[in-house]
Amino acid sequence: MQHKNEVIKSYLAAIIFGIAAILLDQVTKWLAVTQLKGKDSIVLIPNVFELHYLENRGAAFGLFQNRQFLFLTGALIVLIVVGWLYGRMPHTARFYGLRVCAVLVCAGAAGNMIDRVSQNYVVDFFYFSFIDFPIFNVADCYVVAACILFAILILFYYKDEDFSWLSSHK
Repeated sequence: MQHKNEVIKSYLAAIIFGIAAILLDQVTKWLAVTQLKGKDSIVLIPNVFELHYLENRGAAFGLFQNRQFLFLTGALIVLIVVGWLYGRMPHTARFYGLRVCAVLVCAGAAGNMIDRVSQNYVVDFFYFSFIDFPIFNVADCYVVAACILFAILILFYYKDEDFSWLSSHK
């Protein structure tokens, strides 16, 4: 049985970490707007990496342009499902990594959702020119980092019995 204070601390830490991550995302997007919009790219590593302003009205790789309702609905579903899983997950040190993944996914979804609601597009600005990779932002980094960490944890750290909480009734 989990101690109530541990659960409260876990939720409080998630909220603080999530808000900080969203604020960092929003500040970097504000900086991109104020420092990059309407200007030439800032080349940080020639022929490799630059800061390049883009208003993305689509999803990853520019797919599904101008489908804001679809993106908002998807983000809300992600927030609800991940929030539900976070609530079911044991609030113990063993599951710290999964809780970090959950918060990062939610912060990424929320950061881009804020842009879609307030501007009808997402501000992107990181560009790897050497591979012509699609331009992305900090919120996107959160989601990708969370997915990579999640895959590593599932493949190498957790065992099937660690997930008995998914099928148990609370």
